[in-house]
Amino acid sequence: MHQSADRLPGLDLLRSIAIVWVMLFHSFLLGGLGPDWEWLSRYGWMGVDLFFVLSGFLIGTQVLQPLAHGERLSLADFYLRRAFRILPAYCAVLALYLAWPGFREAPGMEPAWKFLAFVTNLSIDYAANAAFSHAWSLCVEEHFYWLFPVLAVLLMRRPAAWKFAALCAALVLGGIALRGGIWLHNTATDPNFQRNWFVEDLYYPTWNRLDGLLCGVALAVWKCFRPQHWAHARRHANAATLGGIGLVALSFWLFHDRIGLLGNSIGWPVLSAGLGLLVFAGAGRDSLIGRWRVPGAGWLAAISYSLYLVHKAIYHVVQTQWGEQLEGRGLIAFVVYGAAALTAGAALHYAVERPGLRLRDRLPMLTRAAAAPATP
Repeated sequence: MHQSADRLPGLDLLRSIAIVWVMLFHSFLLGGLGPDWEWLSRYGWMGVDLFFVLSGFLIGTQVLQPLAHGERLSLADFYLRRAFRILPAYCAVLALYLAWPGFREAPGMEPAWKFLAFVTNLSIDYAANAAFSHAWSLCVEEHFYWLFPVLAVLLMRRPAAWKFAALCAALVLGGIALRGGIWLHNTATDPNFQRNWFVEDLYYPTWNRLDGLLCGVALAVWKCFRPQHWAHARRHANAATLGGIGLVALSFWLFHDRIGLLGNSIGWPVLSAGLGLLVFAGAGRDSLIGRWRVPGAGWLAAISYSLYLVHKAIYHVVQTQWGEQLEGRGLIAFVVYGAAALTAGAALHYAVERPGLRLRDRLPMLTRAAAAPATP
């Protein structure tokens, strides 16, 4: 949900695919968009994982680039820039959810302090409080913002490739074991889903959703610390595209039962690896997906964060007003719901998100940090 500084067309395309995919998935709130679209919308939740890989790569590059050149990373500047990037639009939408019950896509909602503390994904009664529950992914990213820069600084005190490789292996294998253990425990103690333990214990918590972020960070490490090897590998960017598509297709099969053990153990790292190959291919202008600008993709990518925040609530508002007329209309329904969400997302982006970014760029301390000469 972040924009790269040099506006690479491939990353804009992937970001725009991610948000449309998520919007398709959330059409289940409206009863779906008909059998013709079910094959695509059922896997739309994977768009969030694509956002995670993109965030891991872009934020990882932002953090690691100065460290790789022996420069000091200002944690205060990093956190302040992230706050101006995330909080204005987020707080504006949260205020709407709190002040206007008719805006909510579900009647119940977790208390405001959980959203403000970014812990909704760690403690939620999904059956009773599903409104604005898609903020779970923002909680995961916030935890990443808080912890990753500190961890990167600590690891750079005595850098070693084996340390990073060991950490990656521990996180991937530990994640497989943890998710598998949670699945086995809950299927044994609550086989009839008296509570939605899949969402509450498996799908939302940060510790189960590190694969995508880790894959993006691994790409950033590669680019920042082995730039010559990265440049050499880019000759195979189109092969990476095909490999990524293949692994994503494999993950479709692994997640044919979305709440099954196979997908929720090994499916996540397979999916993340496939999306990581696509991000690698898109992170340059020398691949089929990175060479040309797809009309509209850059704009859609730019508003994707605001659009993600509001689209579920806008679906609900439109359904409340015109749901009967749109029921069973398939593509026409998606166009209407999608157009309304795009309008609201663009309004939030231009009225709140962009002014916040402009204010950030005018802050004296951040301006000085951006203009400071590189340390030799």
